[in-house]
Amino acid sequence: MIVKVDGRIPREILERLIKKLEEDLNVEVYPTIGKEYTILGLVGDTSIIDIKHVSSFEYVVDVQRIQEPFKRAGRHFKPEDTIVTVGGSVKIGGTDLVMMAGPCSVENEDQMLTIARAVKKAGANMLRGGVVKPRTSPYAFQGLGMEGIKLMQKAKDETGLPIVCEVMSIEQLHEFGPHLDMIQLGARNMQNFDLLKEVGKTQIPVLLKRGLSATIEEWLMSAEYIMAGGNENVVLCERGIRTYETAYRNVLDLNAVPMLKSKTHLPIVVDPAHGTGKWWMVKDLANAGVAVGAHGLMVEVHHKPEEAFSDGPQSLKPEKFEQLMKEVQSVANIFGKKFF
Repeated sequence: MIVKVDGRIPREILERLIKKLEEDLNVEVYPTIGKEYTILGLVGDTSIIDIKHVSSFEYVVDVQRIQEPFKRAGRHFKPEDTIVTVGGSVKIGGTDLVMMAGPCSVENEDQMLTIARAVKKAGANMLRGGVVKPRTSPYAFQGLGMEGIKLMQKAKDETGLPIVCEVMSIEQLHEFGPHLDMIQLGARNMQNFDLLKEVGKTQIPVLLKRGLSATIEEWLMSAEYIMAGGNENVVLCERGIRTYETAYRNVLDLNAVPMLKSKTHLPIVVDPAHGTGKWWMVKDLANAGVAVGAHGLMVEVHHKPEEAFSDGPQSLKPEKFEQLMKEVQSVANIFGKKFF
């Protein structure tokens, strides 16, 4: 349920109203303060609340029941777009667009520094890299763990790029989290509810990837788990879903971007590398992602993709990435946006 309040309400009266709603109705109230209106989101058992009774309170303009199961992630609760700040300087969600680029896996110091320098030069503003890898085969490369985090930090120190890495467990969250600017929760952990709850207790920005076959509602409910714990720094990432098609790795669901923008205030990033699995398709899908309104892109880059420990076939060489940056900026210009 949301309660729409006149924006001219004095602060002390607003505070009393919130306290009265919480005490009388046994709900939690989450205010979003705007210039013309303040939106009060009521979380709890709202089925027995008398709308007419709440509407009678001073300064209350409107009261509505919300049908969607997600509350804090919903645009009804917060009409204005959320902007998530990463590393103190990168803002995801406004008119400026973010480019997260780097290797699928952190392999060694030379590889990490070479790629970090290349993506920085081309215009990326965040550095991605995997230090733990949820691989289908137990015999495939699983990542360097904490050693990989140290290499990411070294690359950050040289380039100034904030870093984003995946965590797959609560233990890794506590071990890696303090060293990261952003946590990535991968497709296979989108519904790892214990991990979502624990991430919700932090204030570290989160990149929440869509599950392999997750619906929009399921995805937003995973975001709701994080936000219910108190961490509202959530960025959604469309990375392709599994269908019957086998010509490419996944189907990049660009329909999801405008649909999400109608349902949630959270920023949305598109990952055309995992969405296609083929390097030569990445540029076109990156352009399309910007065109449909994504707030940023995540792209895999490797200077020697044929020798990459993982995901070489979908990784761009630095010169191809530089070309991609020029093209996506041209597309962004059409819509009055830019990669800052």
